[in-house]
Amino acid sequence: MTAGEKIKEARTKAGLSQEQLAQKLRVSRSAVAKWETGKGLPDVENLKALSQLLHVSVDYLLDDSESTFDELVMREPYTLSAYGGGTKKAKKDRAVRERFPDAEIHTLLGKQKLTRAERIIDNAVGILTDAPFGIPELISGVKNLEKEFYLVEREGTQLLVTVTDSWIETRPLDGRFSQKKLELGGWVFTKCAYPVK
Repeated sequence: MTAGEKIKEARTKAGLSQEQLAQKLRVSRSAVAKWETGKGLPDVENLKALSQLLHVSVDYLLDDSESTFDELVMREPYTLSAYGGGTKKAKKDRAVRERFPDAEIHTLLGKQKLTRAERIIDNAVGILTDAPFGIPELISGVKNLEKEFYLVEREGTQLLVTVTDSWIETRPLDGRFSQKKLELGGWVFTKCAYPVK
């Protein structure tokens, strides 16, 4: 795989268009197109910036071997208050819609899976107090209260987007989220039926 193909693959997995990548690097879109088609190579400073922005090493970009990377995660800061009034959820919806204007976007309900020990404690607390949930589940829910999760689908790829009050994280999904639930890492996600407008 050439350096240009690797740049294109990393950009696509990050959910960025050539124009968006060019803006972040402060170069022209045609420069990005030249890099991706092998008609030019980024200079050292742009290679470093690409490496940081796309979360891949400079060595990976310059190595012509067939090595691949398993997971590409891009996290970028943003300002929640810049997305108008209303609830935090509404502002986060607008932030995601702005970044992916042509995509189909669904809210995901995310719940962190409890460890075996936490499940035992959770069940014991539920039995002893007649509570519908226990302390570990409550703590997990409060700890992740500011996070909103989204499934973004565009150009045949699916992205898991996590939005907090201060950053947006984009993670490509290897498999297709075709069923109503998906387990990923220590999380279980449930897809909401209605798309984000």
